[in-house]
Amino acid sequence: MSHESRREFLKKLGIAAASGAVYLVMPMPDFIKKQLNIHENYDPSKHEYAFIIDVNSCIGCGSCCVADKREYNVPDGVARTWVERYTITEDGEVIIDSPNGGVNGFNDKVKTDKKVKDSFFVPKLCNMCEDPACVQVCPAGATFKTDDGFVLIDYKRCVGCMYCIQACPYGSRFLNEHTHTADKCTWCYHRVRRGLLPACVNACPTGARKFGDLNDKNSDVYKIVNSGAPLFRLKPDMGTNPRLEYTNFRQEVL
Repeated sequence: MSHESRREFLKKLGIAAASGAVYLVMPMPDFIKKQLNIHENYDPSKHEYAFIIDVNSCIGCGSCCVADKREYNVPDGVARTWVERYTITEDGEVIIDSPNGGVNGFNDKVKTDKKVKDSFFVPKLCNMCEDPACVQVCPAGATFKTDDGFVLIDYKRCVGCMYCIQACPYGSRFLNEHTHTADKCTWCYHRVRRGLLPACVNACPTGARKFGDLNDKNSDVYKIVNSGAPLFRLKPDMGTNPRLEYTNFRQEVL
């Protein structure tokens, strides 16, 4: 779509919104299914994927962020996945920082004159919600869910209106300056549908990131879910039902 056509579309969209029109939400187009190039033996209906992060195991090395940037050529200043450092001072203050998204690690000490009591790292990425707000607000049907629950973007349909970016309660979407479209983490769906792990999971040296199929009893995520270990979701009150969960979660993150 040309910039002029896109501008005209957004103009019409604004008129429609002002008149109280409902959002146009489309199902996944057939041609997108072909673009995904799903292996002929892959049946999406038989899979239920989950992503689990162990907060205690993350060392803030940034290997996951580096792997992600290399996999997708992510522009500087934005991130599909990033790591946040939480520093707790003796008087209870919580300081959160994420220099360059954590891609270079955390070699510098946090800037504070107070005595530090504790610190830990929390990886962030798309939550792959069961009820994604981004799908609901997309006026062009560019954001959609696959049959196996992945929330993806059809970049040919995206008009760059940024509604989805505003709607995401986890801050996981951004406007890609190269494509002029919305962008985000996809849990490496192009790898997953071929039986591979997401790039960030492969790169994690401590095994803090676990990904797998809940229908596979041999998968790490199946074992964790059925171990009885407490699992936590970010912003559960938003009603989006994230499929990204955390173990050894810390209350300071809430």
